[in-house]
Amino acid sequence: MSKRDEMIAKYASDLKEKMGHDADMDLLTKVTIGCGPSIYNKDSATVSAGSESELETVKKNFLIKKLGLEDGPALMEGLHKVLEDYGKSNRNKYRAVVYYLLTKHFGKEEVYS
Repeated sequence: MSKRDEMIAKYASDLKEKMGHDADMDLLTKVTIGCGPSIYNKDSATVSAGSESELETVKKNFLIKKLGLEDGPALMEGLHKVLEDYGKSNRNKYRAVVYYLLTKHFGKEEVYS
């Protein structure tokens, strides 16, 4: 099993254990690949939910640029909803999982088709 496959399996397990979701493995794989090498770096592999600058970066670079969403209050509302659903007390909010959940939340799965 490759390192990337191990990470994808870890993300799927995280979704199952923390949220009770069975991951769409095809979408999770594509989102993880889209994250590039950031998943292997301890600092960039997670999203700091307590950092407004980090959330702004996710909004600009992922929601607007990658998913093609229009800027507006709904983006931050959706981001906060996803992070809350993932678990406020959950210290490790994996970037690939957050991006997967955001893709599902905003119904933009076709971006990864």
